[in-house]
Amino acid sequence: MSISKKIRFEVFKRDGFTCQYCGKHPPEVILEIDHIKPKSKKGTDDINNLLTSCFDCNRGKSNIELKQIPSSLIENKEVLLEREKQYLEYHKLLARIDRRINSEINKVDEVYSRHFPDYCLSEGFKKTSVKMFIEKLNVFEVCESMEKACMKIVDSNKAIKYFCGICWCKIKENG
Repeated sequence: MSISKKIRFEVFKRDGFTCQYCGKHPPEVILEIDHIKPKSKKGTDDINNLLTSCFDCNRGKSNIELKQIPSSLIENKEVLLEREKQYLEYHKLLARIDRRINSEINKVDEVYSRHFPDYCLSEGFKKTSVKMFIEKLNVFEVCESMEKACMKIVDSNKAIKYFCGICWCKIKENG
């Protein structure tokens, strides 16, 4: 089975479109994919067993197993490890932000439910309108707006509409 074009391109990108043996790159040379551990010696087509090689270097190496990994691949491993750590930290941050936003949305819902105990805001309304109001204003102003709407209007549906109007007016004021 040959290596797919997608995998070949990923290896070329990872290696900076540069031969890992001699440092040459197109258009000076034609690039190929080489196996660190040759297939004839039970090497795989796994991307971590592949590197970018020019035609001449690949033919010169033939099916000799590399006993020493090129420094560029060692550096690439370090870069990949750092990217992975950053990726995980980024997703942890997104999860924390999501928890905070959901907590703030629930505070607004609590204000509404205090005034209308038999009701709660719909999930769709919370995830779209309430979230957007919090992002454009802040949770304190949005809670204050909900409190004001619920104190003034005794009908739960009309209170929500009034709440939206208050928030939109504040957004326009902050313009």
